[in-house]
Amino acid sequence: MANINVTGALLTLMLFPLFAFSADNKAYSFGEKLSESDIRKIDTTVMSNGQGLPAGSGSYIVGKKLYLKKCIVCHGAKLEGVAGVGNALIGGRNSLSSNTPKKTVESYWPKAPILFDYLKRAMPFDAPGSLTNSEVYAISAYILGESNIIDTKTVLDAKSLMDINMPNKEGFFVLSTPGKTRKPY
Repeated sequence: MANINVTGALLTLMLFPLFAFSADNKAYSFGEKLSESDIRKIDTTVMSNGQGLPAGSGSYIVGKKLYLKKCIVCHGAKLEGVAGVGNALIGGRNSLSSNTPKKTVESYWPKAPILFDYLKRAMPFDAPGSLTNSEVYAISAYILGESNIIDTKTVLDAKSLMDINMPNKEGFFVLSTPGKTRKPY
């Protein structure tokens, strides 16, 4: 048993310089350094209060055309979702406390800027982050218009998106200390 421990210790001491050398070597043989421009493209976080919403605007009509081109495959012609592929985006309003809750943008999401953030970072599924700001505003206008949350004539931009009252805006609460009133998220 002692012989095995000595062998292990000697082997570790002999290999240690190789590991130390490889840890100091900062050059890798793959990838490339991102430019500031590349970083700005993917560093897009929009807060639920609208902080971080970028310039741009989009309408329901343009959003419908974009949806039919980029979203229909996963979310269906009527935004109803495609089984095993993509969730429904509309419907289910007031269903969350029922035995068959349906979580959609319409029924679950408490703030509209969250929709922009999610679409900008994660959609479309096959090319996340590829939509321009105006395309995201337009697709958001289409989804919110089809949900009867906004009028289909509404043009969305940073200001108008923050002003939208979502059906489930009171459904989330900030954790509070005992004895204090809970306030909506």
